Amino acid sequence: MARAGYRGLSRLRAGTLVTALSRLAGAAAVMLIVATLAFGALQLIPGDPAEAAVGGPGSQASAAALEAARAEFGLDRPIIVQYFDFLWRLVRGDLGVSYSQRIPVAEVLQHAIGPTLALAALSLAIAWVIALTSVFIASGSSRAARAVTSALDLVAAAMPNFWLASLLVLLFTGVLGWLPAVSTGEFAGIVLPALALAIPTSGFIAQVCRAGVENARSAPFIESARARGETEAGVRLRHIIRHGLVPGLNMTAWALGSLLGGAAVIEVIFARPGLGRTLVSAVTVRDIPVVLGVVLLAALAYVVVTLITDLTIAKVDPRTEAKLQQAVANG
Repeated sequence: MARAGYRGLSRLRAGTLVTALSRLAGAAAVMLIVATLAFGALQLIPGDPAEAAVGGPGSQASAAALEAARAEFGLDRPIIVQYFDFLWRLVRGDLGVSYSQRIPVAEVLQHAIGPTLALAALSLAIAWVIALTSVFIASGSSRAARAVTSALDLVAAAMPNFWLASLLVLLFTGVLGWLPAVSTGEFAGIVLPALALAIPTSGFIAQVCRAGVENARSAPFIESARARGETEAGVRLRHIIRHGLVPGLNMTAWALGSLLGGAAVIEVIFARPGLGRTLVSAVTVRDIPVVLGVVLLAALAYVVVTLITDLTIAKVDPRTEAKLQQAVANG
């Protein structure tokens, strides 16, 4: 019996290791695909990237200066050679040097990542608070409450970030005068940008969680919980909402990607520093290393959050771990 238990534990650990390795391999494949697509797409942008090294488009640099810039950054080599050189540097953790700023891309990202991560994290937290409030109301027995929250979630999800940002500035800055319209370096300056990103995201999360709530509401274990004497609030919190959260947690990585993408517009609107404005500026002057660095950083954030989300789901939904154990038991 002891040997059988030891073998079962060993097989479970081996299964967990295989799962972890497969996820890491998948993450590496995602990064390779993103890097390849981003590199190829940037080659299609009109203009000469060497112009970024001599003052940007319209700098009226001489042909000799452009040729020197191409030679300095390897832009005079065939595209396929540039691509494999880019991949080799990426494997070594080298993102290259910014054409326009003449400093390592890692330094450019280091200065820009802090404000964007703070904005994305706060936006995601606000989105989940709004979504959870909506889901809690919808998990009750009131059909009217479910209809109202469903309509509000739909409206929130349909709001474009830039349009919502304009409304928030008009209301909280122009009418009420409570919050600044541009970044001030203080907490008040991040509230409106975070709301502009969080409200549409909360609508999507709540809609997905609502579907999970409806499925959980009719599940047999709900009646079993009520039969054990649990209060209605306990049933909603520990069972209905808990199982309804799983589909929403699966969307967390998507939500982060959406927030990072929306930050490009929101940071420009609210004059905030960050990856969004850095990306817009780099695209404008065709600073390819910086653009690739921002894109790869966003992809890496997506991959990391996906892995963290999987671990969180395993804790929230014990059925995930049970499936792994069953798969290992079946060999």
